[in-house]
Amino acid sequence: MDQIELNARQDLAAAYRLADYFGFSEGIDNHLSLSLPNQEDKYLLIPYGLHWSEVTASSLLVVDGEGKKISGEGYAEPTAFLIHGAIHNANKKNKCVMHTHMESALAITMIEKGRLLMADQNACRFYNSISYLDEYEGLVLDKHTAKPIGDSMKESDVLFLSNHGVIVTGNNVYEAWESLYYLEKACRAQILAMSLGKKIKSINGQIAKKVSNQVKEEASGESANSFRHFEALKRLLISNGHEDYLD
Repeated sequence: MDQIELNARQDLAAAYRLADYFGFSEGIDNHLSLSLPNQEDKYLLIPYGLHWSEVTASSLLVVDGEGKKISGEGYAEPTAFLIHGAIHNANKKNKCVMHTHMESALAITMIEKGRLLMADQNACRFYNSISYLDEYEGLVLDKHTAKPIGDSMKESDVLFLSNHGVIVTGNNVYEAWESLYYLEKACRAQILAMSLGKKIKSINGQIAKKVSNQVKEEASGESANSFRHFEALKRLLISNGHEDYLD
């Protein structure tokens, strides 16, 4: 294993640990996946049955585009990669795919025609980058059910799945993590505002677009806010005794 692959493994393992730390995980279900650097037809994926708090760099499986195990110890659940495979294949931009049932975002998907409102600064970062599937089709157990999900992520970076959860994508782990983190923050703020029983004050579309563009300008390269944020959170893992994610 070269250093580039090791770095990718450590970043994805950190994302799993952080998702559990912030309460984004759900039992042993859901997945975060990552295209292997320079091998974009191969992907890193958690073995089924491993809790997100247990993930280490070496525990991650390598699977092919069909989700079949190439290397690693443990079970590559056949259904695990249906959603992720469809999204990875939809567009090369989808190098990292994170699918969770995190509670605040899930709550928005449970509302009839639930939408993330452009009503706070965190929400504005997602202006014009979200798709919605408004009909729940049950468990994704075949490619036919996964196809609309992949199609929805050809251009969008975020997808709300009605009555199900959310998906975010990124060009790398730290960009995808940044979206996952702030998406849950925005959804939580919206739910709190809705609970007050008052009309929500939306942000003008032109201003929301401006904020989105400002965020994107700071979102590329290793000097990006998303990179610095993720590096800080990896230090948080280590300071809280989770340095074994590096192993």
